[in-house]
Amino acid sequence: MAKARGGAAAGAQQQQKKGSGQKKELNGRQKAAIFLVTLGSEISSEIFKHMREDEIETLTFEIARLESIDSEDRDRVLQEFQELMMAQDFITSGGIDYARELLEKSLGSQKAVDIINRLTSSLQVRPFDFIRRTDPTHLLNFIQQEHPQTIALILAYLEPQKASIILSSLPHDIQSDVAKRIATMDRTSPEVLREVERVLEKKLSTLSSEDYTAAGGVESIVEILNLVDRSTEKTIIESLEEEDPELAEDIKKRMFVFEDIVMLDDRAIQKVLREVDTSELAKALKSVDTEVQDKIFRNMSKRAATLLKEDMEYMGPIRMKDVEESQQKIVSIIRKLEEQGEIVVARAGEDELVV
Repeated sequence: MAKARGGAAAGAQQQQKKGSGQKKELNGRQKAAIFLVTLGSEISSEIFKHMREDEIETLTFEIARLESIDSEDRDRVLQEFQELMMAQDFITSGGIDYARELLEKSLGSQKAVDIINRLTSSLQVRPFDFIRRTDPTHLLNFIQQEHPQTIALILAYLEPQKASIILSSLPHDIQSDVAKRIATMDRTSPEVLREVERVLEKKLSTLSSEDYTAAGGVESIVEILNLVDRSTEKTIIESLEEEDPELAEDIKKRMFVFEDIVMLDDRAIQKVLREVDTSELAKALKSVDTEVQDKIFRNMSKRAATLLKEDMEYMGPIRMKDVEESQQKIVSIIRKLEEQGEIVVARAGEDELVV
């Protein structure tokens, strides 16, 4: 009996050794879960803010299934992440061929091919990759004679900062046309993208997917207009108000969101508060963070701030729709005061000037 037990134990030990030598390959979700746990809750929570709800749910479930993380698995995941980020940097700075060449020199041919294949299968290389690395001034000279639709398509794929420089420098008679085309752009087929690339005679990264590529839209033009100077913004908005009042109104509503009120100086906030109904202000502050609330309270008398807090407390739960409507009313007041020159709304790329 003892001999049998000894044999069984030896067999189990041998089986354990055999199993330990054949580690199970981790899938993408498991790697992501290990990576997030390794980063810690604070950084992971920031990453979650940029993900869809279904992605968050999937990863949360995967993290919950992790009982422990093997140090070898953790090191492999971190190493893979480092290699992928290095490859992505190479692609951004010089394209896929350039990335493959550098990776081959540092990691070997097979490893380089594996990394590039893994990266291009999971990360879509955006169209106009080469153009995005071009200096905005040079790019302006190259595209300003193109059709407004072509210019809009290119700007929609550029970083907002570069796109704003080019849009500001375009002739005034086509600025609003280009802005409108970006705002109303929905999806562009790969065939159209390839044709534009061919006409522009630029060597660009190969489209990694035949899926339709989303770019443009109202949010895109809002992001760009938020970065241009006030004069360019005003010219474009006024022109759009004549051509397409509904679109212009939609853009104006998104140009300054309620939470941006923290960017106003105290004098401006006090002017805004004199124009705002207290009940509307109480509703508008229901869903914002403490930074926005504190900014408002600091610009009120102690008694007025106390009464406002009491109104918010006694109000109880209200519909988010009502909150957003009140916030939009206050945003409209801010924009009206700005247009009248009563207050100044700081914008990126503008020098502060006190006169």
